[in-house]
Amino acid sequence: MVNRPKIKGTAWETKCILALRNAGWPFAERRALAGSLDKGDLTGIPGVVAEMKDCRTLTFGPWLKEAQVETANAGADIGFVWAKRRGFTDPEDAFVVMDGRTLIRLLKASGY
Repeated sequence: MVNRPKIKGTAWETKCILALRNAGWPFAERRALAGSLDKGDLTGIPGVVAEMKDCRTLTFGPWLKEAQVETANAGADIGFVWAKRRGFTDPEDAFVVMDGRTLIRLLKASGY
């Protein structure tokens, strides 16, 4: 039986990984599922966790909580949700959602 949401999600994750590789992270790749100890959908960028979503309904709250748990599971510094935006196919046009602590940490690390 074909699991269309799984196929759609895998395709989105693959697009996001390719965008990261093209932007200069050659070791970025999809991470295998790990159940309750899941560490997100991204590996190959140390300290970074991404939860990638391609869903009709955007539910950022639960997704962000999922990313936060996965960030803790991975012992990572940065975690975010990368959600496909309706009407767009490029991951660079997608929504990226993170909590305020992560934003502040990123701004400080960038010299702001």
